[in-house]
Amino acid sequence: MGKFVIKQTNTGYTISLKAGNGEVIGIGGEVLSSVAVAQNSIESIKKNAPIANIEDQTVEGYETEKHPKFEIYKDNAGEFRFRLKARNGEPILASEGYKAKDGCKNGIASVVKNAPDAEVVLPE
Repeated sequence: MGKFVIKQTNTGYTISLKAGNGEVIGIGGEVLSSVAVAQNSIESIKKNAPIANIEDQTVEGYETEKHPKFEIYKDNAGEFRFRLKARNGEPILASEGYKAKDGCKNGIASVVKNAPDAEVVLPE
C-alpha cells in the first residue's frame, strides 16, 4: 500500500507519494504553507489521479486532453517525466526523470494504483 509523506522544511511543507516498497513515485509541485494545505493537496491527488487522462507531449501532433491529466514530457536532460494536473490546470504531482518512456508510464500506473488508498504520514 502506498503512502503520502508530509515533511516539514525550513520554508513550509512538502509531500511525496511512496509505493509500498518505499520508492518515491512523485513529489508535490511546490512548498506548502501548512499541514492542512498539504492534506488538501493530497486529497486532490487522490481524487484526480484515478480519473486523469494521459497526454503524451513527446509525440508529434499530440492531442490536448482535458484536465485532470497526466502530462508525459521530456526534460532538458532528455529524460521522460510526468506531471499530474488537477481540474483547474494546477500541477499537483511530478515525477523523477526516467530513461525510457515505458518507465514513465509505469510511474503513472503506480500513482493511479497507490494514490487513492494511500495512508497519510504527518510530520513528527
